[in-house]
Parts: sequence; structure tokens; C-alpha cells
Amino acid sequence: MGLKLLCVVAHPDDECFAFGGALALAAARGIETSVICLTDGQAATHRGSASSGKELGAMRRAEFAASCKVLGVAHHELLDYQDAQLEFANLSEVAGKLVARIRSFRPQVVITFGSDGGLNTHPDHTVVSAATTAAFHWAASAKRYLEHGELYQPQRLYHLSTSYFMPDRPSPIPAPWTVTLDISSVFERKQEAFRAHASQAPLMERTKPIFEKYGNEEYYTLLASPVPQPARQSTDLFEGVAEI
Repeated sequence: MGLKLLCVVAHPDDECFAFGGALALAAARGIETSVICLTDGQAATHRGSASSGKELGAMRRAEFAASCKVLGVAHHELLDYQDAQLEFANLSEVAGKLVARIRSFRPQVVITFGSDGGLNTHPDHTVVSAATTAAFHWAASAKRYLEHGELYQPQRLYHLSTSYFMPDRPSPIPAPWTVTLDISSVFERKQEAFRAHASQAPLMERTKPIFEKYGNEEYYTLLASPVPQPARQSTDLFEGVAEI
């Protein structure tokens, strides 16, 4: 059925700032990609020309779609959870929605944030990590969400890691990475996708030095696989993955 990659994020711009290299590399290899974003980012510090939360949400939805197009994402979906409030969401409900989408899309590989919350230790990122991790394990369970389609087990779950910290933010405590992705061939595309988020231009300007210094690599930690295996270093999220 071909290789597929699912990426689950919390906010518009996560897909490019955090995962843009992995998504663009996958698209360049002909791998079918999908991004699920749980909120429309209405609580963002940078608000562009928006005069209300609703207007900002609509703006960021459009920016998310434009960014996904730049990254070659085949499918993108934005759910309706409230930005900066995911810690109060029903985790079982969130995981159930992700289970439904895993069973429908049937990706071999799933990527999301680590439990540390990423470079800015955002609570929404931690909740996305927990819900996606649960969904990865529950998608093949005959005891979970039987109303959400045929059981399916992805082959790899990766959490985002990092080799650096942002100087003006609390330092995360990331898991040691097992995959180092060389994204130099798609680095400009990742930046172009970020530029599609015009409302977040001040953030891009502030993080530009970090992008320039560290932007040629992304780091991921292998969290789960149906086949027991020792941790080892790799340069490919799809190493050893079968097209089933």
C-alpha cells in the first residue's frame, strides 16, 4: 500500500518549525504524509493583523494549509480543541480521535512531540505527546474504540528530541535521540513553510539564529515498535519498516 507518515502536533507552525524536515524529506521520497493539528492557535502571542481570537484562528488555519502545501503534505486536518487548554481536555477522547485517524490512514510511522513539551516546554505539546502515544498503542487493541474502524498497528512511534535549547526559554529534558535526520536538502523548504505563517513572523525572526546554527538536522527518539529491538542510531525514520 506504500509508505505513510503521520505527524501529530498541537498548533499551526509546529508542523514546520518542529517537523518540517521529516515531512519534506518523506514527501521527496514519495511517502504519503498526513498532519493532524489539535488546535487553531488562537492563544498565540503573535497575532498578526487579527483583531479577535476567532479572526486569528481563521488566519492560522489558512497559514497551516499553506505551510503543509509547501512541505508536500498529502493530507492535513485541524481539530477544534482550545489552544493553551489541552491539559484540560479529555485525554481518552483525544486519543480516541487519533485512533480513528490512525486506523483510517494506516501509517507505518507516527511522529509527535516528546513528553518534555519540545523546545518551549509547552503543556499542549506534552498532552499531544501523551494522546498520540496512547493512540499508537490502542489503535491495534480489540478493547479500545471498536467504533473507530478496523484495528491497525503502526510499526514505529518517534518522539521529537533536540540537541540544543532556546536561550530565553526554560530548558526541556529531552530523551536521547536515536535518529539523526540530515535535512540540509530540504532546509530552505522548511523555512519557506515557516514563512507561510505570516502572523508568526516575529517568532521566525527571533528564532532565525537557531535555525541558521542548528537547522540542518532534526532529532527523533524511537519510542515504540511491535518488534522488540535494542536502541541504536539511525539516519532514517523508515529503516526496517515494511510496506504493509
